Amino acid sequence: MTLEEQLIKKEYYRTYMESGERNHPVRVLGELYLAEQEKDMADLAYIRFAQGEVYFHNKDYEAAIFKWENITNELGPWAKKNMGDAFLELGLHTSAEELYLSIQTDSNVLKIESGLQLLSLYIEKGGLDKAVSVIKEAVALDPDYPGVTEIARAFFEEHDDWENAIELAVNEAVRTGSPQWFDILNQYVKQGNTQSFTPDYFNESLSVLFQVDRRRFEQLAVSLWNSYKGTSVYMDWLRDFNLLFSAMDGNRKDSWNDLSEVYQESYFELINGERLIQEISPLIPELLTNWLKITSNDDRLVSASSIIAWNEVFPSSISPAAIHDAETLILHSNEYHNGYDDSMELFASIIKWAEEHEVEVGNRIKWMVQELDGPDVHNLLVAGLSGNGKSSFINTVIGEELAVSPTEAVIRFMHSEDTEIQEITDMEVYKITDVEDFQEAAGTARKTRDDEAVIDVKAPFPFLKQHQLAMIDTPGINRNNYDKHPLFHYLRFADSLLFVLNANDPFSEKEREILSKISELFPDLQIHFLLNKIDVVYSKQEAIDLFDNTWAEISQYYPEAKMIAFSANYDHQSQLKEFSDFIKANGNPSSAEEERTAKLQFFVRQAITYLLGRRIEIESNHMESISWNEEMVSKLNGAINQLGDLEEEKTRSILKSFRKVKDEIRSEMIEKIPEMLRSCSGLVTEESDFGNLHVEMNEEMNKRIREYIGGTILPKFHDSLQKWVEHSKEEFGQSQSYLDEMGEGFNSMYGEERLNLECDFRVLDDWRRDADRMTNGYHHDEVNILNRSTPQQFFLKSAGKLLGVLPQNHAMLYNRYKTYLETEDYYGIAVSVAEKFLQQFEIFERSIERDVNLFFKQPYIDLEKAVEDTKSEIAYSKNELDKIRVRPELYRDPLKLYEVKLRQLEWMTAAGRGE
Repeated sequence: MTLEEQLIKKEYYRTYMESGERNHPVRVLGELYLAEQEKDMADLAYIRFAQGEVYFHNKDYEAAIFKWENITNELGPWAKKNMGDAFLELGLHTSAEELYLSIQTDSNVLKIESGLQLLSLYIEKGGLDKAVSVIKEAVALDPDYPGVTEIARAFFEEHDDWENAIELAVNEAVRTGSPQWFDILNQYVKQGNTQSFTPDYFNESLSVLFQVDRRRFEQLAVSLWNSYKGTSVYMDWLRDFNLLFSAMDGNRKDSWNDLSEVYQESYFELINGERLIQEISPLIPELLTNWLKITSNDDRLVSASSIIAWNEVFPSSISPAAIHDAETLILHSNEYHNGYDDSMELFASIIKWAEEHEVEVGNRIKWMVQELDGPDVHNLLVAGLSGNGKSSFINTVIGEELAVSPTEAVIRFMHSEDTEIQEITDMEVYKITDVEDFQEAAGTARKTRDDEAVIDVKAPFPFLKQHQLAMIDTPGINRNNYDKHPLFHYLRFADSLLFVLNANDPFSEKEREILSKISELFPDLQIHFLLNKIDVVYSKQEAIDLFDNTWAEISQYYPEAKMIAFSANYDHQSQLKEFSDFIKANGNPSSAEEERTAKLQFFVRQAITYLLGRRIEIESNHMESISWNEEMVSKLNGAINQLGDLEEEKTRSILKSFRKVKDEIRSEMIEKIPEMLRSCSGLVTEESDFGNLHVEMNEEMNKRIREYIGGTILPKFHDSLQKWVEHSKEEFGQSQSYLDEMGEGFNSMYGEERLNLECDFRVLDDWRRDADRMTNGYHHDEVNILNRSTPQQFFLKSAGKLLGVLPQNHAMLYNRYKTYLETEDYYGIAVSVAEKFLQQFEIFERSIERDVNLFFKQPYIDLEKAVEDTKSEIAYSKNELDKIRVRPELYRDPLKLYEVKLRQLEWMTAAGRGE
């Protein structure tokens, strides 16, 4: 055992013990101590150090400290360390810490041992920061010191200090190249503990591991790749790792299956359209090149086609060596059988993207793709010059007179148990429910239509069902429509072309010109011929000669083509039998899988091309939308102002009418009540009880007022109010008519029923109920007419009581009363009665303006909402326009990446076929 090992274990005292010594170390050291004391130059430090160790092992820590505290020789630093250990055992942490920190030594062993003791002390005291510092210092002093790195790792893991744990693992992995440390690091990565580190932090460890163990390199690289996926530094990882890996000599012989898989996942994630080309283009070439050099057997076609496709869309971005390697892999790859499904998935992605960006790909393209994915039928396109009899031939085959001549639409006839007819344009899909509508759609009635249409006719057609056939009728070709004839839009959709010739002038120069253009644009399309109107030939032999001569001429141009004769005047059954034999003789009518895939990929490219060209149109549409909507806001605000003027006008008119009725009633009451009161004088006679006459007359006058109001005024007022309500109804009706015209005008501009400016006519019902209620009855409060304190009334009442008892005074009192009643001014009484009677009508009048406002409230709401909606559309269009103008790549880049995917699918589909 070395001296340092003795000092660590506190077994230095054994140097004083002889072999086989049976005496206790305390006795042996005590005797040595006494013997040393007797020397002239006694050196007791070594013995005292050894005695301290023995006392420590026997848990006499105070005695041990006493022995160690004055040692100043080379064992002095160890003595301090031992004293610290003793204080630590005694629970005197502060003293222990001070001693450990005071040690001055060049011995790394002592430093590390002291550090480990401090680690235990700090852990116990909860001083984690200090604990981290001392264990990191211990590792830095000598990472090979037994157990120090394991202690450090266990400490970091226990306290979730992943930053230091990862740093330790990386440093030790790089330093030692130990698989154990790389496995620990990989475990940390999988647990998600490394995401706070930048990707380049692991470059050195990856470089070392690549040289040490390539299997573990792949595992760590894949773990790191997955841990950074979806984080803000993911692109940094891709850049840093691929730069690192490109300098390594990885190759396909090493079987990098897992790494190849993450390469594939990441590549397709990068080009899914969510990232801009500017962001990914610096990464893709290196990524694809690295993927190709380690691609697995399962992924080799995908990786190779990815390189070729990317380089075709973005030329010169990938090295010629990588391109050559990729071409070689594709050339020797097996056939790829998922091209159709993958292409359909790509088309669905494009449609989804277009819908999210509010762009229409076009219903006709979507229909053709949908039909390609439908029942396995052979699409036979029938074409020919105008007047060559296409329609009569098609009608014979389908068994119904549906094909019309001339036709301006493309019509496809296909068998279905249920009948369904649709007219499909790029913008709309219309259901056709009757023959007349079908004839109109197929004929020339819609010749002015801007949007080209295809009519899809699905109905029970026995012949088509029997032969798994669909027939596409096209408009006749003439000089006016030759260059832009719609048949060119459907030749890619068709599986073969049946070109109809006229026996009067078969295979003319014009027909050869048309067929030449078709062959130039669609070289793989099967072309066959129908010699129609063969009955115009006078004899059978002439017909045979005409057929043979025509076929001889055609075969020079189209040696693979076949021809059949036809006439609408011949027996239909025999004609169908010949056509059936013709179909069977010319191969399987259903399209081969690779042909369907090629067609589908063509329409995918059409969709991408169409959408790429739509950007300028979209920009123009947004500009037009902004201008149109700004004009609409101005018009809508003008309409709101007009509505305000209309409401104000109708309020004035209705109030004026009501006030007129009310004022007429008031005037009548003020006029009639005084007359009625004066007429009460006729009730006074010389026999009247003049002492109580004023009371009787007051009651009579109130009675007459009450009867007058109830019997005359209320019925008259009721009739007047009903007429007023009718007048208001007319005013409201005029207003509604005006608003209906306004709404129709706006809806005409909108092109849809967006505004419905309906007023609230329930206001009239409320007014009718209020009029009935107010004129249904009247509670008349007694009016003091003849019992007031005026001089005349006081005189009459006093005279009546004093003089009325004497009969000779009755004539005088009679005359006085009569004169008074007939000459009294009752105007004030009439005004007072009228005001009280009209009080509830005054309250009602004050509510009229509010009620008129309620009548017009909904149109206000509708117009104001239309203004807000229109402003929102302006803001949306401006925002979209800004995005298109400021960052056109937001629209363009996803489509460019769809083009990359399509080109890759085309390469994969062609693999192994010698194409």
